[in-house]
Amino acid sequence: MSALEINYWVLGVTCFLTWFLSIPTKDTSWVDRIWSIVPIVYAWVFASGAGFNDMRLNVMAGVITLWGARLTFNFARKGGYAPGGEDYRWEILRQRMKPWQYQLFNIVFIVIIQNVILLLITMPMNDLLQNPSPFTTADALLAGLFIALLLFETIADQQQWNFHQFKKAEKEAGRSVNPGFVTSGLFAISRHPNFFAEQSQWWVIYLFSFVNLGFGNWSWVGALVLTGLFIGSTRFTEEISISKYPEYKQYQKRVSMLIPFPPRSEDVDDRQAAH
Repeated sequence: MSALEINYWVLGVTCFLTWFLSIPTKDTSWVDRIWSIVPIVYAWVFASGAGFNDMRLNVMAGVITLWGARLTFNFARKGGYAPGGEDYRWEILRQRMKPWQYQLFNIVFIVIIQNVILLLITMPMNDLLQNPSPFTTADALLAGLFIALLLFETIADQQQWNFHQFKKAEKEAGRSVNPGFVTSGLFAISRHPNFFAEQSQWWVIYLFSFVNLGFGNWSWVGALVLTGLFIGSTRFTEEISISKYPEYKQYQKRVSMLIPFPPRSEDVDDRQAAH
């Protein structure tokens, strides 16, 4: 059985389990809980297809493992694995839909589509498995870029964690925090710097295939679909933020949604509004 065929079996079992567990628990965040784990499995299965003798595939599996370890830690400390740790956005969508509509959404989007994406983002490794070649300087540079983006995301997540811990302490002390969302550090140049880094890392995984094999394959689809998923998810998240914090609209005007840029000054916004 080929590495790809093994991963198809992993995909099928994962889809079934994430759907099956959502029924008795009435919790549809099971895909979120395996999001940082299953790609590591896919990656090492692809690396095993070369008998762990392909340095490029081993390096790719290694950096994906680091990605998964960081994301798992961050998800766990926010309570994602604890009982009742369902993503708050699913509950909002559940309230907007009829029960049968939400169950259909659960099966098609949450379970099947998201699990398929997790396999697609690792598919550049399958292309490289089928077309082996020596490890190059370009591969080393891409691995370094991946690590840099991983550090960028780690810093962003820590800054967000620190803010929410501060906000929690202030609330317990009877004080309010204004604004109620983080706007400093990396969040002064991107409203979602962690999302930017997350997507970029998977484009780097695709670039391993591109620099060695060119554009003649379809392994870019995973990174593209993931980017589309993140953009849609980010817009929904921001819709919720605006409903909670009216001042979030001003933050949107000043700071880029994803790609880090120097913030626009409020004076510029005021002049444009005047015209």
